[in-house]
This record gives sequence, structure tokens and C-alpha cells, in this order.
Amino acid sequence: MLVYLHGLHSSSQSIKGQRLKRRLAPFEVRAIDYPAHSPDAAVEQLSAFFAGLGAARPAVVGSSMGGFYGQYLARRFALSHLFMINPALTPWTLTSVGLAPSILEQTRAYGIENPCDGIPTTVFLNTGDEVIDYRIAERRYARCGRLFIWEGGDHAFQQMEEAIAIIRTHLQREEQSGRDGNAVAQAPPGE
Repeated sequence: MLVYLHGLHSSSQSIKGQRLKRRLAPFEVRAIDYPAHSPDAAVEQLSAFFAGLGAARPAVVGSSMGGFYGQYLARRFALSHLFMINPALTPWTLTSVGLAPSILEQTRAYGIENPCDGIPTTVFLNTGDEVIDYRIAERRYARCGRLFIWEGGDHAFQQMEEAIAIIRTHLQREEQSGRDGNAVAQAPPGE
């Protein structure tokens, strides 16, 4: 299963979320709505959603602020992998996103100072992102994440097909390891 977390001024019906559903079929992709512009409410609603998944270990794709929230949630819930697209890892420093400074300041409580703690992470970046400086994510994940950086592009992200191919490979591996694990678990003793 894959969960898509949209960005600040977006929704579950975003182009990225719908494209992930279409292109990753038959894998289950859940794109959910949450109040990305309200940090405390966003974390509360997303935490309830992930808690409701029980033992499932979904992969998460977070775009922009969705990446920020995904990074925080990956430290509270068991995920198979965190994928981030042009993530807003320090939203309290942003000035052109249409939110009051006091709201942006609230995001500090959910920031991750050192992401190199073993959470499997892949970061997709466009150097031409006009909203977020891609170098922030590049620096933070240089030693502990898989980075894919494309020259140019913009905050909307121009390499979705390449990203989807990488995400699909992860989902296929998870599915295969689940099948292999089930086969071993169901084998009679001594075989």
C-alpha cells in the first residue's frame, strides 16, 4: 500500500495523487485529505489515519508540505519507505506560501533536526524549485537518503514518471517479500 500526502494548497484530488493512483495500479494508493495549513490539526488527523492502519507498513509519498508531515510521521509509525517530492523540510523559513508567520512557526514542533536515524528515505528534487530551496533537502539527506536531483524543473515537479518507476520498484519488492514471508510462515515444520 502507498499513502500520498498532498502539499499545502492541494488536496487528495491533486494531479500527483491521481497520477500515482493511475500509474501504480493495481497497487493500492490512498490519497487522503488533511488540513496541511494547520500544523497541529494536520498531525492529529494524519496520526489517527496511520494508527487506523494497524500493522500495515505503507510506503508514503509526501509532496512539499506532505513531505514535511511524512518525515515527522515516519518517526511515529512503521513505514516501509518514505518518498518525498520537493519537500518543505523547514516550512517556518518560507515567506511566499500565503500563511501567517505564526502558523509557519507552529511547524517547528514537527521538524526533524537529524533525519539520519535509519528511516528508509528517497528524496526527489528539482533544482529549479521556485518555492523551496532544494539544497536544504540535499544537505539533510546527503548521508542517509537516496537522492534524485534533476536540473531545472519547478515546485510542481517535472519528473513524476521517473519517480513513479522508482516507487513501483519498491512496491513490487515489498509485495514479493510479503509473498516470500507468507510462503515460509505457512510451510509445514521440517520442510
